[in-house]
Order: sequence, then C-alpha cells, then structure tokens
Amino acid sequence: MKSCITCLFLLQLFALLLNGCKSAEKSLKKGNYDDSVLRAVEKLKNNPTHSSSAEALKQAYPLALEQHLNDLKQIQSSDDLFKWEPQLDSYVRLNKLYAGISGCAACDKLVSAKNFENEEKIARHNAVNVRYKEGEKLLAMGDRGNARQAYEHFEKVNALMPDFNEVQKKLDLAYELASFKVVVEQVLVTSRVYQLSNEYFQERVNEYLQTNKRLNKFVRFYMPDEASKIRLQPDQVITLQFDDFVVGQTLLEKNTETFTSKDTVKVGEKFVGRSKVPVYAKVTAKLTQIRKTVRSAGLLNMRITDFRTRQIVNQEKFNGEYNWTCEWAHFNGDERALSAAQLRKCKSQELLPPDPQQLFIEFSKPIYERLTSKLQTFYAKY
Repeated sequence: MKSCITCLFLLQLFALLLNGCKSAEKSLKKGNYDDSVLRAVEKLKNNPTHSSSAEALKQAYPLALEQHLNDLKQIQSSDDLFKWEPQLDSYVRLNKLYAGISGCAACDKLVSAKNFENEEKIARHNAVNVRYKEGEKLLAMGDRGNARQAYEHFEKVNALMPDFNEVQKKLDLAYELASFKVVVEQVLVTSRVYQLSNEYFQERVNEYLQTNKRLNKFVRFYMPDEASKIRLQPDQVITLQFDDFVVGQTLLEKNTETFTSKDTVKVGEKFVGRSKVPVYAKVTAKLTQIRKTVRSAGLLNMRITDFRTRQIVNQEKFNGEYNWTCEWAHFNGDERALSAAQLRKCKSQELLPPDPQQLFIEFSKPIYERLTSKLQTFYAKY
C-alpha cells in the first residue's frame, strides 16, 4: 500500500513538472518570451538538469531581450512627453528577467543575462521629473480643471517615487483646488407627537458620503461643524428633511369563518341492544383570525442649493414604507375541524409592535437606498 502511494506521488510530481515545461514551450511558441523565460527559470530552480526547460530558456531570453531593446528604440524616437514611462516599464521587465536568471545557478550557466538597473533608475527619475513639472505648470494656473489634471500627474509621481520632492504636499494642494466642496446639513425631523432621533439615518448618510469611493473622487462632503471650523465657502449645500411621515398607524383586520371537518370523526357513543357503539359525524369550529398591521411611512425632501447664487440646483423627494404585522387566532367548537396551520395560529399571541423610534428607522432604510443612489448619479458628473 505504501509503495502504491509513493508511486502515485511521483506520477503527480512528474505530471506537474511536465505541465510546467509544456507551459514554457507553449509561451515560447506564442511569442510570450518573458513568460517563457520565467516559467523555465522556475522549473530549473527545482530541477537544474531539466533539458526541455533549459532549451526553452536558451531560446526565449535572447528573443525577449531583442524584443525589449527594439521597443526601447522605438519609444526613444517618439515625441511623446511621457515616453519615459514606457521606457521604465521595459527596463523593469528586463530587470525582472535578470533577477530570475541570476537567482538560479543552473540558468546563469545557460544564458548571460544583462542588468539594466542604472537604466531603470534614470528612466524612473526622468519619468517622475516630467510628471512633476507638468503638474506644477497646471497647478499654477489656479483653476479647478487644471488642478485636477495636476493632481493626476502628482498621483503618478507618488506611485513611481513616493519621496520625490515632497510630492505629498503638492497632492494635498492640488486636491484642495481640484475638489468640489459640498456641505451636508443635518437631517431635520419635525414631529408634534414623537420625540424621534435622526441619528441612525444621519450616521448612515455621513458614512456613505465620507467613505464611498464610487462617487467622484474630486467631490468632497463636509458636515456643518467641520465646515464651520475651517470657515469653508462650499460650492453647494445639501438640505435633507423629513417633511411628511407617519409612525405606528394601526390597522386591525378580523375575519370569522366556520369550518367543517372533511371526514367524519367520533363524536360519542350509543347503545345498540346491550352494546356500546361509536357515533361518527362531521364537526365544526368557528375560527376568528386577526391581523394587526402597524404602518410607518415617510417622505424625505432633498434640496441641493448653489451656495454662491442661492439657486436650487436639484430637488427631489424620496418615499419609504415599513409595515409590521402580527397574526393570531382563536376558535369556538371542535378543533378537529381545523387544519394544523390554523391550530398553530391559535397558539400565537398578540405581540407589541416595535417602539416608534425603531419604526422610524425601518421606514427610513429604503429612503437611504434611494437617496444615496441619486447622489451617486448626480455627483458623478462633477
């Protein structure tokens, strides 16, 4: 048994190695020279005498090197202002091949890999320098559109070389000029009957606006206290108010029906001569079913106003509804006339509905979904 397990393991290992070699050869035939090199290197690290991988490496690396060098010549002759970035990409790929081959003793004997570390450093420095200067030029123009383009340039610089010339400060400055600023006023809840809190709804809206990246990244939302603290002059103000709602409107429905058993059942006994015999008949029961529905619904008014002109940019109302229900029943008569489901309902009891605050929260949930969907669509264009 142990011998069989060992044989099975060796067969699986052989199949895995064979599959890896075929992958390297397949990539070579398809012209994916980088992939062929890296696959062959990986196999030769585990099996230095693997002839098929060695042959694939000897063919693929010179072809990969030639391909990248030809690409570099073509890029260098281009008039593209940002041509250093594709050059950098080529040098990064070449150095990845070099690192793989130089880290494999068997591979290093088969091909002579070239190191482009200095070329990569020069290309990276030139790439970030071009982006940085372009960002500064656009930022100096002072308007929002150019500031957004500047931000994109500084973002690229930060990705390529995070410590370059205090680029984070430039990013912060560009974002400040590029961002469209919106103050979201506290949600108003007015009720003569209930002391209801807007905390749950307010917190969910705030969280969405502060963390949801699907909105335009250049649109920034502020809470009133935050805006007041920094003396912000926003572009727009969003006002949200529940101006029409009802909480806990109760509807009680009763339905009484008489049910008769489908089959006859024993209802008693009688004497026939001197013997007692059972008496069978159909039985009935009068069932009263009660359904209590507690309805809560509301209407949220959203108004977006231009801060400078005080003109309404957009206004929309969003409705939401939540119905809490409770069902129970009772009967008079013979329970054998009722179904199992009807009997279970008779065992149920009337329950107290949630408190008004919870009902308010429940009907506000669909309003939240509709509101955030609208805001996402509306601010995508900004």
